[in-house]
Amino acid sequence: MMKFKRRSRTPSKYVFYALHLYFSGLSLRKASECLLPFIKRNHVSIWNWIQRHKPIEIWKKRKKVSEFIVDETLIQVGNQSITIWIAIEPVEKIILDIRISLERSMLIAERFLQNLIKKYGKHQVSTDGGTWYPQACKFLKLNHHIHSYYEKSIIERTIQYIKDRTECFDDYFPCPQKVNCNLEHIHMVALSLVHHWYPSQKQIAR
Repeated sequence: MMKFKRRSRTPSKYVFYALHLYFSGLSLRKASECLLPFIKRNHVSIWNWIQRHKPIEIWKKRKKVSEFIVDETLIQVGNQSITIWIAIEPVEKIILDIRISLERSMLIAERFLQNLIKKYGKHQVSTDGGTWYPQACKFLKLNHHIHSYYEKSIIERTIQYIKDRTECFDDYFPCPQKVNCNLEHIHMVALSLVHHWYPSQKQIAR
């Protein structure tokens, strides 16, 4: 009878290191390559670790949201310009939610904030002062203020991170619908970035 070699259990320090690399922005394959000097594990193993440990669930149990840092940006998808709305938590620098839309308005800003409240409760909101935010916050009875230098730095870094990944994905995997694209492929990529971890202050300052 053929005997199969049982694979040894991966030490937790390597699992957490791989998760840290992935949530810092590396792909699954790149994260697995970084593990090679210590232990050989492929990208599928890292994906399984993500599903098993669910880092965001651990974070939710241990941390509280201090505030919502919110902003939006335009990206080009095919021949369409779309708006991506982003909310992050400033202490852990984690993406709390992302929404895409074809326009910017107070109503869309309000719905985005309402979804944040539903998930995380009411917290003060920091924005760049866009005209749609103050009214939306007033309607939802949320305290609003303009970004500090630090808040502006981390939200701009986050926006660039998201733009790089969504635009790159659309370049390589464009929607097969040349006309009236429903943007589902971009929406799924954007949602996959929610709850990702972000760079340290030293990296932001570069």
